[in-house]
Amino acid sequence: MKTAILLGVSFLTALSPFISEAGDLAVDAQKSWVKVDASATGHSFSGSLSKFDAKISGDATSLAPSSATLQWDFSDLKTNDAKRDAEMLKWLEYAKNQSGSFTMSKTWTDAAGKTWAQGNLKIHGISKSLAFPLTTSKTGDRLKIDGSVWIDYQDFSLPIIRNMAVMTVDPKLKISFHLEGDVK
Repeated sequence: MKTAILLGVSFLTALSPFISEAGDLAVDAQKSWVKVDASATGHSFSGSLSKFDAKISGDATSLAPSSATLQWDFSDLKTNDAKRDAEMLKWLEYAKNQSGSFTMSKTWTDAAGKTWAQGNLKIHGISKSLAFPLTTSKTGDRLKIDGSVWIDYQDFSLPIIRNMAVMTVDPKLKISFHLEGDVK
């Protein structure tokens, strides 16, 4: 019996480097954000999601996310200009496509040691695969995940935004995020 217990303990000890401590991130809505940066003729502007739902699980030791979903309602994307926000919802055909989402499919570390995430971004009812670098840091149970990616809104069947034949919004947008919370 002692031999069986010792073998079992030895087996688990040998496997311990490969067994990960899984954890879920309880996202802190007060410290987390998602924003979009846009450039237009003569100026630039940003929009932020005032509300979103993020579900993230991963390896609490390596800090690598194993699954992540982010969902939002486009009416919660605010640019601090009510008229622009209303026009944006018309442009997005909000009545038909009220929400957007990102679902992560995998993460990996490249030869330079940089962590990458890949997944599907859904906007305007169209889902596109994209990959982007991300950084993670942990202090105690507090985990922070940061990243950014450039997209072209035309890839989501959205028309180029023109106003009065003079102003045009560049179709390339930068999406940045900071997700912070406690690992449970």
